[in-house]
Amino acid sequence: MTDTVWAVVGILGPDGQTYEALTLRGQASISELAAELGIPRNGISRSLSRLAARGLVTQLHGRPRQFAAVMPDIAASELIAAQESQLRRLREYAYQLAAARRASFGARDPAELVEVVEGAANVRRAFVRLQRDAEHEMRVFDKPPYTAEQPEGNPEEYRLLAEGQVRYRTIYERAALAQPERMAEVWTGIRQGERARVAGSLPMKMALSDMRLALIPVSASGVNAGAAAYVVHPSSLLDALSALFEAMWEKAVPLNQGPALDDQEQTLTERDKDLLGLLAAGTTDETMARTFGWSVRTVRRHIHRIMAMIGAETRFQAGMEASRRGWL
Repeated sequence: MTDTVWAVVGILGPDGQTYEALTLRGQASISELAAELGIPRNGISRSLSRLAARGLVTQLHGRPRQFAAVMPDIAASELIAAQESQLRRLREYAYQLAAARRASFGARDPAELVEVVEGAANVRRAFVRLQRDAEHEMRVFDKPPYTAEQPEGNPEEYRLLAEGQVRYRTIYERAALAQPERMAEVWTGIRQGERARVAGSLPMKMALSDMRLALIPVSASGVNAGAAAYVVHPSSLLDALSALFEAMWEKAVPLNQGPALDDQEQTLTERDKDLLGLLAAGTTDETMARTFGWSVRTVRRHIHRIMAMIGAETRFQAGMEASRRGWL
């Protein structure tokens, strides 16, 4: 375990063993570490020198020479930060190199503007790559079907939103809200800061990373919908996909809940706001019942209570009024 964990940040072989042994001892001499690990003294000495150069070990005063390890959480944070900085520089350089390559070919090689990714696992990795490459915003079409191998939620999105690095705007197809487990993931994203809307139907799944990359499926429906995808680079096709997202965004119904505006709105519970969001999106009573774990009768009772609260005579009026008041 030691070798594989510390190797991620360049602490290899006996260096990782020496660091961990020193950490657990508090402080030790070269002879003590050599005896404990069964490594020759000169090997321990070289490891300590390399660890000191990386800021993981300090030498104490006195004879014989004693060494102490920097606390692992501090050491790991600094090593990870340094590696992330190097990875960012690599990514920037890779973009520059790719741009230089495209410029050298000019418009003579349009085939390079679209990559084909095959295999569901590779498509998922491409989606993660798009998110990590984003600098400002991710825009996503989300619709069924979802593969059995698909992880719950989108951990990469939650991480980026928590760090405040990237904004997310997602449009969900109404059919996605009919799946209770998917609905829970939707609310998780919203609580993290995602801006979410619902559309009656979407033409396909799609992810847009700024205006640099898009990921779309080769097949928009069927059991093989996630088996292959196109990665689209800057081109008129990418411009068209961006325009499609913005057009759908304007027509979609917001799911995010805004702050209450007056005393009457203070009487709404969080569950009432969730219910209003689904109501405004045109979700059926049966779907809402499955989402909340209620009976259909309970759903209708809550809807009638909310309609009476805001003076609406129809469900459509209730949804529109809730939107006007900023409840959605």
